[in-house]
Amino acid sequence: MNLLRCVVVDDNELDRLTISGYLSHFPEIELVGMYETPKKALEVFSVTNVVIVFLDIDMPDMSGLELRKQILDIPVCIFTTDHSGYALDSFDLETLDYLLKPYSFERFAKTINRINEYIQIREKTNKFNLQEENGVFFVKEGHQKVKVVVGKVLYLNAMHNYTAIVTKDQKQYLLSPLSTLLKEKYFNSFVQIHRSYAVNKKYIQVLGTREVTLSTGEQLPIGRSYKNNIKTIDL
Repeated sequence: MNLLRCVVVDDNELDRLTISGYLSHFPEIELVGMYETPKKALEVFSVTNVVIVFLDIDMPDMSGLELRKQILDIPVCIFTTDHSGYALDSFDLETLDYLLKPYSFERFAKTINRINEYIQIREKTNKFNLQEENGVFFVKEGHQKVKVVVGKVLYLNAMHNYTAIVTKDQKQYLLSPLSTLLKEKYFNSFVQIHRSYAVNKKYIQVLGTREVTLSTGEQLPIGRSYKNNIKTIDL
């Protein structure tokens, strides 16, 4: 089993030690370094193959948000902060999760579960192929085909170089960027509302200033640069 190499960047020593202690319960993750400044961490990122990074947002000289913009090639980013107001900004930067300090071990364990699920998905997407016939997807996985009706897709969720196709009952993953999928004719009823999300217009129930509420009750964030797209939606 290949260990998932992890780095922690936080200017608070107690917070660094908390993450280190929590990580000791998860043998699949190898903590290769803890750093109090982004500058020190950047030196390591250039020579070490890191898969997971825990980033504090409020740090002197350079924020965690600014650091993330320089290390988007690291697959898994978890932001940690004392302030909930950063949540929407963090999800513009391909964030897998957002931990609001102080957080319990139980909450941290949920984050690790998400990380493991994400890593499995990344490996799984290499086996996918997409075919489309009369409004129906056939997502090929190995020797099997999974049927997905286009009209039942709630939204598309992009994470790095793959995209999740989300319905009420299932998720299917494609090794294709969101921008590429949206160019296909069978996604012309979708509108991109965020760097990571494109929504099927017919499932939009409420348009807020910072989020969209679907008919299922699920809420998705609206990115600042996509607000003009929202104006084209007629409920």
